Amino acid sequence: MKKKIIILFLCLLITNIQSLNAEEKFLSLKKNKVNVRYGPSFESEIKYIYEKINLPVKQIDQKENFRRIVDLKNNSGWIHVSQIKKSNSIIILEDKILFKKASYFSKPIARLEKGRLLIIKKCENTWCNIKTGDYSGWVNNQNVWGSIN
Repeated sequence: MKKKIIILFLCLLITNIQSLNAEEKFLSLKKNKVNVRYGPSFESEIKYIYEKINLPVKQIDQKENFRRIVDLKNNSGWIHVSQIKKSNSIIILEDKILFKKASYFSKPIARLEKGRLLIIKKCENTWCNIKTGDYSGWVNNQNVWGSIN
């Protein structure tokens, strides 16, 4: 009897861990003003407000039409699905050089500082073609916050 209970407990634990990992994915904010709430409903108080379109966030949980997210600074809360979209951006975690082509031997275009938001056009191997402000070009996609797929 004890063995059956332990096996059942372990099966439930493994299932919960797998379902948590399956829900984690990167998304981007759809609008310039997005409310983040304490709970997964419109009745929950607003915890804070994002004011940055395309900001990448990581989904860590879901409940009906709300997604629990965490940002680069480890702030978390609940956002309605109408305010998020498939990930299209990254934040660089170190200073990087923007190149004309996907090569370190290509012409450098600009120096991008740590924390800059980059909009992804497409990625190939370890390089992404991006747009940021008035610049567009290629950047190495290592050491970034967000999804490049």
